[in-house]
Amino acid sequence: MKLSKSEEELMNHLWSMEKAFMKDLLEAYPEPKPATTTVATLLKRIKDKGFVDYTMSGNAREYYPLVKKKDYFSKHVNSLIKNFFNDSASQFASFFTKETDLTREELEDLKAIIDNELKKK
Repeated sequence: MKLSKSEEELMNHLWSMEKAFMKDLLEAYPEPKPATTTVATLLKRIKDKGFVDYTMSGNAREYYPLVKKKDYFSKHVNSLIKNFFNDSASQFASFFTKETDLTREELEDLKAIIDNELKKK
């Protein structure tokens, strides 16, 4: 299941904190901060989608992610490769390296990652 942009932003805060109360999540936003009701609505939506749950601590809810960030983004990158690059990781890599403004150092880093993966196989 896909998250909206605002849901992803909230999940990114929760992923970085691992557990958080509503006040912690509100503090994580830059100014201008969203309304408390907006964050509450987002939390309800992402809970209904199965991305978060909470435990009660007194009257407050402490939220925690049910889905790992790596798993969420891995699924979406693989979907992107399948839908836009004919299920070809090499077409995706070619597009990525040609169409983004990578520095020589970043390209060297990518090459090192690829070389390392080749050694493992």
